Amino acid sequence: MEVFVLCLLGLVQGVCEFLPVSSSGHLVLLSSIFGIEDSLFVSIILHVATLLAVLVVFRKDVLNMIRHPFSLESMNIYIATIPTCLIVLILMPLVNLSFSGSFLAISFLISAFLLMFSEKFCKNKVFKNNNLRYKNALIMGIAQGLAVFPGISRSGTTISAGLLSGASKEECAKFSFLMSVPIIILSLLMEIYEIGCGGTYISVNTIGLILAFIIAFVVGILSIKLMIKLTQKLDFKIFSVYLIALAILTFFII
Repeated sequence: MEVFVLCLLGLVQGVCEFLPVSSSGHLVLLSSIFGIEDSLFVSIILHVATLLAVLVVFRKDVLNMIRHPFSLESMNIYIATIPTCLIVLILMPLVNLSFSGSFLAISFLISAFLLMFSEKFCKNKVFKNNNLRYKNALIMGIAQGLAVFPGISRSGTTISAGLLSGASKEECAKFSFLMSVPIIILSLLMEIYEIGCGGTYISVNTIGLILAFIIAFVVGILSIKLMIKLTQKLDFKIFSVYLIALAILTFFII
């Protein structure tokens, strides 16, 4: 049974990571329903799978940033990552507590509100410049730090922040995927350090976790490609309605 549930979590992670509905929130909710322990560890491992999906799809952009570490794209990543790390470190005690699901329903509602607000604010707005500037990257980095809680969509929050700061939806979506790379790597390293130094015992089915990882990776690639094609046509209202319904359901479950 646990193998099936972990595979389900992998599928959900692959689909939801790149949609503005909070993949970590879905993982915590499903972990609570099925009684999966160590949901934070499982969440990080599955986020690594979707990280690899980002690296595969955007390999040209990533290689270009590695070759040109001081290009505009690279500098934007640095500028976005610094505030994210500072905010996460400050909020870490609350973040660890939030993975119990205590604030999940409220977090889903916050995501729904952000999506509705950004959609209404940016409706019919004409963007004169499609290139992200340092200001846009900084604002999106701050948003990413605040979206560390499960239920608050990282992609939805960062894209909304980018739109509100004057960037185009297409550029915001692409940068939202890329800016997740260093944060997921740092989260994994932190988790490994805590497990190694604290002697933490992880009670998760290894085979199930491996299968979930593969599923999240493959589905993640397909989801990114789909999201890129739909970026210009997407209306956030449908996701807002879904999150409100999910928040109500979560309130009665957790």
